[in-house]
Amino acid sequence: MDFRLTTPDLASERVGNTGTAGVWHFDSGAPGRTLMLSALLHGNELCGAWALKDLLASGFRPRRGGLVLAFCNLDAFDRFDRSHHDASRFVDEDMNRVWSADRLDRPLTADSRRAAALRPWVERAEWLLDLHSMHEPSAPLLLTGVLPRNIALARELKAPAHVIVDAGHKDGVRMRDFAQFGDATRDDACALLIECGFHGDLASRTVACDMVARMLLASGIADPEDIPSGWLSPDPPAQRVLRVTDAIVAPSMDFRFARPWQCLDTLADRGTVLGWADGEAITTPYDQCTLIMPSLRQLKPGVTVMRLARDL
Repeated sequence: MDFRLTTPDLASERVGNTGTAGVWHFDSGAPGRTLMLSALLHGNELCGAWALKDLLASGFRPRRGGLVLAFCNLDAFDRFDRSHHDASRFVDEDMNRVWSADRLDRPLTADSRRAAALRPWVERAEWLLDLHSMHEPSAPLLLTGVLPRNIALARELKAPAHVIVDAGHKDGVRMRDFAQFGDATRDDACALLIECGFHGDLASRTVACDMVARMLLASGIADPEDIPSGWLSPDPPAQRVLRVTDAIVAPSMDFRFARPWQCLDTLADRGTVLGWADGEAITTPYDQCTLIMPSLRQLKPGVTVMRLARDL
C-alpha cells in the first residue's frame, strides 16, 4: 500500500501551553463543556496530528466551555518511518490498551508513563473525540462503545456512513472507555473513536478535519462561523449502525485468514470459514455477518485480528 500522507512537523505543537508536552488547553471563560481532541495515541496514525496542527494554525478558540488538544504518543511518533510505519505504533506497548486506574497508578512502560501524564487532561474532559487511522484500506468507522449516549451522539453527528457499536478489546482498556467515559451513570460524558481510513491515505486527513468540525459544533463550544473553511464535508446519504457480536482473538502465532478479507465485507451464509487458529476453523456465527477491521499486521497472541458485526 502506498503511504501518501506526509509527516507533520510538530516542533511547535509538541511544546503545548499547559506544562504537559504536546497538550494545549483553551478556556473561553464562558459556561460550556470541555471537549478533548486527541491524536497520535498510536505514533504512526498521522491524520489526527494533521487535524490538530491545522486547528491550532487556524487560531480557533472556543466560544463557550473549553478545548483540550493532545498529541499523545510523541516518543512513538518520533520513530516514524513511512517505509516501516507499523514499527512506530508504540514504544513498548499499545498506549490505547492501558487506560485503567491500576495500570496508570503504576506505569511500567514508556507508553503507560505517557498515558499517566495525560490522565489529568482526560479526566478533565466531558466529551472526547479520539482520532485514529487503520492498518488496512477501509471506509471510515466511528466506534462508539456500547453506551446509548455515544450511539445517540454518533447519529447526531450524521457522519461517517458506518458506525460501529463495540465493547472494546480484551487486551486492555482504551482511552475512549476510561473513567467517566466508561461510567454508565455519567450521561454528560460522551466519547467517540474515529478510524479515518488507512494510515497513509490522503483522505484520512480530510475525514479527521471533518469529524473535528462536527464535534466542535455538537459540543456547543463553537458556532458554524468558527469552523475553518472547507473542513465540513457533505453528510453521507445515511448511516449504517453495526453492533459487534464477536471478537476474533489470535491464541498464538498459528493464525491465518481463509482469504484477504476487507473491512465491511458482509458474508451471506452462517458457517463461512474465515480462517484457522491452531489448525481449527473459525466460521461466521450467523447469516449476513460483517467483518470489521480484519488484519494480521499486528499478529501476536491475545491480539484481536477481526471483529464480527450485524446491523443494529
